Amino acid sequence: MQRTSRSSTFASPAERGWENLRVDPLPIRFDEQGLVACVMQDVHTGEVLTLAYMNEEALARTRETGEVHFWSRSRGELWRKGATSGATMRLRALRYDCDEDALVALVDPAGPACHTGERTCFYRGDTSPVAGEALAALERTIAERRAAGDVGSSYTAELLADPARIGEKVREEAEEVSRAAAGESDERVAEEAADVLYHLAVLMASRGMSMTDAYEALNERRS
Repeated sequence: MQRTSRSSTFASPAERGWENLRVDPLPIRFDEQGLVACVMQDVHTGEVLTLAYMNEEALARTRETGEVHFWSRSRGELWRKGATSGATMRLRALRYDCDEDALVALVDPAGPACHTGERTCFYRGDTSPVAGEALAALERTIAERRAAGDVGSSYTAELLADPARIGEKVREEAEEVSRAAAGESDERVAEEAADVLYHLAVLMASRGMSMTDAYEALNERRS
């Protein structure tokens, strides 16, 4: 899905002023092989993408360049994620745990995280979206409908072809959830709220935006 420049444009750590990317040493406890596990998490959706390992040099390169580097245990060498495939990961935030022996990198992925071509390496097992993944899954479906361009293929495609109608539906659904909140069951409120979120996601997609843009606007309002 197309994102606005605020979501997609990469700037250096100095340009963005990301305090968590300063290159002063982090108190990381590397294991006996000189490695630390790092989980990559999609900064837009919160979904886990992959797990890999960094040594001290990979961690330093990651923080200095803003692009994720790993240490390959199989090849015994440093590598930049996506150097061959183009599926790079741009670092947006870096966190470490209470024991200082594990990392989480919040990243902006430029393509599939997995060498198989899957979006995430964790594509096996119980893969049905859970509550926290609902909007991300919805936005991917909307993006597929938008890319297909077949107006008759789905209700979503019909809406995308008629931007004015999308705005009308958002207003309509907002009124319905307000009425439900005034005197209907919690179940009905949840159902109507889901309708609002769906139509709002379609509206954002019709503008070439995503819900991430709204999330970032919310974060900017934090005092």
